[in-house]
Amino acid sequence: MKISVIGAGAIGGWLTAGFIKGGAEATVLARGATLTALQSIGLTLTSDGGTEVFPVTATTSAADLRDADLLLLGVKAHDLPALAPVIKDALGPKTVVMPAVNGLPFWFLQGFGGPAEGRTLQSVDPDGVLAELIPVDRILGNVVHAASRVEAPGHIHLVKANKFLAGGTAACLPEVIACLNAGGIPTEKTEALHRAVWDKLWGNSNMNPLSALTRADSAQLMDLPETCAIIRAMMQEMADLGARIGLDGFDDIDGRMAATRKLGPIRTSMLQDVEAGRAIELGPILGGLVELANLIDQPVPTMAGIHGMAQLLDANLRG
Repeated sequence: MKISVIGAGAIGGWLTAGFIKGGAEATVLARGATLTALQSIGLTLTSDGGTEVFPVTATTSAADLRDADLLLLGVKAHDLPALAPVIKDALGPKTVVMPAVNGLPFWFLQGFGGPAEGRTLQSVDPDGVLAELIPVDRILGNVVHAASRVEAPGHIHLVKANKFLAGGTAACLPEVIACLNAGGIPTEKTEALHRAVWDKLWGNSNMNPLSALTRADSAQLMDLPETCAIIRAMMQEMADLGARIGLDGFDDIDGRMAATRKLGPIRTSMLQDVEAGRAIELGPILGGLVELANLIDQPVPTMAGIHGMAQLLDANLRG
């Protein structure tokens, strides 16, 4: 199996290493220090099992990615629309695309049914550039339940890997699942891909922006009654929104919060972006939900208020 990679960072790099260990060949689009490290050393992965180095072909040209069976997109979801021209250059005639992103993916409402079927969310995919470029039948949808970080250019440190869920109609899905499992990544097929996306976002959509606004970890947010009440309100609003579009059953807020508490004091990805002075992943994680609610006239006042404050935070970080 041949894979191409745009974004071999914390999650993309971990998945790339898994593909290679499972027997795939990888070509990675890179630049700067990452390009140098990949060409001179290879892709380095550190985990509890030690440190391994995997051979990759690193290039600066998207055209070199074209003959792949699978194109892995490991960049953050809010960076994808601007990369549409690069993705277009990297696509072969039969390439399947696997966007490993947080939040609502650009394909979420395509072929889904219900009151929001086929709608474009500007917060996620401005003017529908990604949906137009990549047909839904060439997308391998997925949900990542893992934590990792970039230790140095070309060097990924895996903190914890719970599971990787994959689904959709792409013909290569069984091969991808087998390859990743052979490469040490615990991968499962899901027949309920949209529900799996929604379930992960049910926690991320509140913890991420609240942690960015307060600079607090997840334990601190849940320990304070006032912020705990905001978390509950946001989760209830998202549960009600889900029920409107056909994703019901998100009722056990106490159980979900108890499960989050067991994970310890999490410093969310959005908090880490704020601390590093980077743009936050607001559109896919919360903005898309607020926009979706507005499209179908579903009230989400708490989510909308937090989104507005996070927008101001993001604007001030940028300038």
